[in-house]
Amino acid sequence: MTIYFYSNREEPYGCFSNFSRHGVFLDDRWWPTTEHYFQAQKFIETDPDWADKIGKAKAPKDAAVMGRARSHPLRSDWEQVKDDIMHRAVLTKFQTHADIQAILLGTGDKPIIENAPGDYYWGCGKDGSGLNKLGQILETVRATIRATI
Repeated sequence: MTIYFYSNREEPYGCFSNFSRHGVFLDDRWWPTTEHYFQAQKFIETDPDWADKIGKAKAPKDAAVMGRARSHPLRSDWEQVKDDIMHRAVLTKFQTHADIQAILLGTGDKPIIENAPGDYYWGCGKDGSGLNKLGQILETVRATIRATI
């Protein structure tokens, strides 16, 4: 069986979404969601004020919209570092929150797929041909946590 998730409102796997309200403490700051953290990292070097505003966004959806705005310059190495930044955020999230760590570990060795129809990088895309990078990161985080307990 494969584990599919997309919305942070889906039970029990909605916590796998970066929009889930499971904050993280990274880079000397509390971030309300991993989405806030991830989107802010795009601008942390080029426009720190914009990155700070993203971190203070009311909702993760707002942070996502702000992070996709191209009126602010992206850091030059974004394409090279985005996977590592996502991994760090997701690992920290599941190390921080025991309740959702148990849900992740409870998936055993099942494949995890972000069923995001419009996202062919982080998700599986509309036709399933996407790279599913977020699902892969969740599987890696699961293995990392399992190896440390």
